Amino acid sequence: MGIRRSAILGALALASVSLSAFSASAEDVTISVWSLDRDIQPAPNLIKDFNKLNTGIKVEYRQIQFDDVVSEAMRAYSTGQAPDIIAVDNPEHALFSSRGAFLDLTDMIAKSTVVKPENYFPGPLASVTWDGKYYGIPKATNTIALYYNKDMFKAKGLDPNKPPQTWDELVEAARKLTDPAANVYGITFSAKANEEGTFQFLPWAQMAGGSYDNINAEGAVKALDIWKKIIDEKLASPDTLTRSQWDSTGTFNSGNAAMAISGPWELDRMIEEAKFDWGVALLPVPEVGAERSSAMGDFNWAIFANTEHPAEAFKVLEYFVSQDNRMFKDFGQLPARSDISIPPTGEPLKDAALNVFVEQLKHAKPRGPHPAWPKISKAIQDAIQAALTGQMSSKEALDQAAEKIKAVQG
Repeated sequence: MGIRRSAILGALALASVSLSAFSASAEDVTISVWSLDRDIQPAPNLIKDFNKLNTGIKVEYRQIQFDDVVSEAMRAYSTGQAPDIIAVDNPEHALFSSRGAFLDLTDMIAKSTVVKPENYFPGPLASVTWDGKYYGIPKATNTIALYYNKDMFKAKGLDPNKPPQTWDELVEAARKLTDPAANVYGITFSAKANEEGTFQFLPWAQMAGGSYDNINAEGAVKALDIWKKIIDEKLASPDTLTRSQWDSTGTFNSGNAAMAISGPWELDRMIEEAKFDWGVALLPVPEVGAERSSAMGDFNWAIFANTEHPAEAFKVLEYFVSQDNRMFKDFGQLPARSDISIPPTGEPLKDAALNVFVEQLKHAKPRGPHPAWPKISKAIQDAIQAALTGQMSSKEALDQAAEKIKAVQG
């Protein structure tokens, strides 16, 4: 996608990023950045554009692998070899912040004319917050909603313009849409025993009054009971317990599931693969008027506490923030900010879906934040698997998860 130098400079000026002051330095300050982003994603491209500005700050980039982020970054920090800036998955952010590994940016943000906390969706902003202070800046975000096959709705006598609004309506629609003879399940989602399972289940618990630290609340038990009912009645494939979000949504695209819970990362694939009319709706709630919630994914920027150049590193982050309006247009990612509109794509189905995802983001909540999130998530994953496979009741499974989480919290 075209990236014009003039557009970059214009956006930079509008954002009031005062980079010119660094041009007078005798030699460039070098800032290192680590992230997962490939050559078609934001980090390497924004860095390339930043370096063209000759600000007196030179940014060097290293692409790291997903499995290595936490272990490699912590190892680098403990040995004094950490980069200045890193992008971390939002549920991992609290681990670094709580250990003093990330720089407290609260005062810098308060003085910044570029980074404004009020511009961010509440969920992404909460994910960079620890003990009331900001230890990072949201990089991008995503969430989940309900995809549904409008053609199948019509064929089964359901109104394609009225997708399910409540859990009961969702189950009833799934019953009507399930057609074993045609190899069609009513719904597909991921209950896999990894972070994807937690990602998909936690919003259900939250909508019903639960949370990660109150995972056995009455409403959370009801949520898991609904999932179990869907599996037991074969309204979703038994593979739901082992399928990833990507694989489960593939069954929707192929016409083997009438509804799917997934995210905006699927939109381009759906436009290409789905040979039917489809739409996207907000996640159904326990009952009319209940609190909404949704999952929240993607990464945050942070500066390591032992950087030798905190001011320069923050200037680099300010530049990244000044380019947030390119996040979707150039890279297909949703900005974590509520003040940036998603430009029309020219594809009606995609544009309508994006409007729903942006609305859903208003209700998205972070996983945690808690420094021991992987252990907390594992307890939730184990509970989901135990209940859905019939090893325990939903209450027994979530009671056990609550005990594990309590032990983790100390």
